[in-house]
Amino acid sequence: MQVQPYLFFDGNCEEALAFYRRTIGAETSMLMRYKDSPDPAMIPADGADKVMHARFAVGDTTVMASDGRCEGKANFQGFALSLTVPDEATADRLFAALSDGGEVQMPLSKTFFSPKFGMAADRFGVSWMVYVAP
Repeated sequence: MQVQPYLFFDGNCEEALAFYRRTIGAETSMLMRYKDSPDPAMIPADGADKVMHARFAVGDTTVMASDGRCEGKANFQGFALSLTVPDEATADRLFAALSDGGEVQMPLSKTFFSPKFGMAADRFGVSWMVYVAP
């Protein structure tokens, strides 16, 4: 059994996939657009080219995503994705990339539990915790 995050970007999924590819090396393994659905009733107004379902990998973790209802109101609350990295240099690089255009919630710094830990919401509103295991 597995638990996998499913992110609804409400119209910005393709942009988010490209962002995660550039910033954290995510690899998209599957992308289906609404226009590919056999049920025309599933296609949102003006959303035929939007992402109905996508699957991407960040390291060994699979994340799924969609444009959802394509209303432009993505709301990521009550959770964060935790990114465990091997060293401080990687933490610096990925934290800077993820927080570019977003909001730093806790600056990347030494804590009692990690040589580097920080929290940021990316430009899409997804919260990330970047963590170097001691």
